[in-house]
Amino acid sequence: MPELPDITVYVERLEDRLAGRTLERIRLLNPFVLRSVTPPISSAAGKKILRLRRIGKRIVFELEGALFLVLHLMIAGRLRWLAKDKKPPGRIALAVFEFDGTSLLLTEAGTKRRASINLVEGEAALAAIDPGGLEVFEVDLGQFKERLKRDNHTVKRALTDPHLFSGIGNAYSDEILHRAKLSPLAFTKDLPEDDARRLFHAIHAVIREWTDRLRAQARGEFPEKVTAFREEMAVHGRYGKPCPVCGSPVQRIVYAENETNYCARCQTGGKILADRALSRLLKKSWPRNIDELE
Repeated sequence: MPELPDITVYVERLEDRLAGRTLERIRLLNPFVLRSVTPPISSAAGKKILRLRRIGKRIVFELEGALFLVLHLMIAGRLRWLAKDKKPPGRIALAVFEFDGTSLLLTEAGTKRRASINLVEGEAALAAIDPGGLEVFEVDLGQFKERLKRDNHTVKRALTDPHLFSGIGNAYSDEILHRAKLSPLAFTKDLPEDDARRLFHAIHAVIREWTDRLRAQARGEFPEKVTAFREEMAVHGRYGKPCPVCGSPVQRIVYAENETNYCARCQTGGKILADRALSRLLKKSWPRNIDELE
């Protein structure tokens, strides 16, 4: 799923290309992508785009007439430019946003249709879409710690909860926790002050670094390769590969459709965290410490 760095670059590039231009028409190629009824999607046609915004992992087009077009890419949704006379690609195309001379295409790979479009009217209706997570660059350490410890969750769950923190998902939470040298299963209310402070600074450092890196990779153009798995990442998606800090093999916890990656030596004092499925299967054969694997 595109997260805060990816969405930030998307919004910047869209702002560069579309601010001040008129949205001529929206073609829905899959009717289920539209999740709102009032106002009708046709009312966006002919409206000028005033600016682009971000709400969490959502991209917001602010239109004339206090209308807001909200795109949520979810896991597999992506945006690309399409020449006006070019046919959208097969089953992955969900919607086309037509402008003078060019079109913006919303696609979604796979069979699960999770990406969504909403059209709402007024700031109050837009605010109702916001899950309410804190923007990490708009709060100080005290506010961060207060939100972090409001409930007792694992730090991994807290970071990825959009009601607590805005824009952080599975990929960058792995990178943040590795930078902070914290176990993904540490509980927030038990987190010492030094660990909470280190986590706060790690969030800022990782998000800034990756936003700058993605900007540089895009080279001022529209980002084409948006993915949660990047070779330069320290641990996310790198199960079994060496940790860039200590060289130990990166470990994982698999649950449902998600996977958490971490370095046992850097983050858990060498302890191998139990995998719900595999550790139960192996029972006593399950390795307890990274030294048993090396």
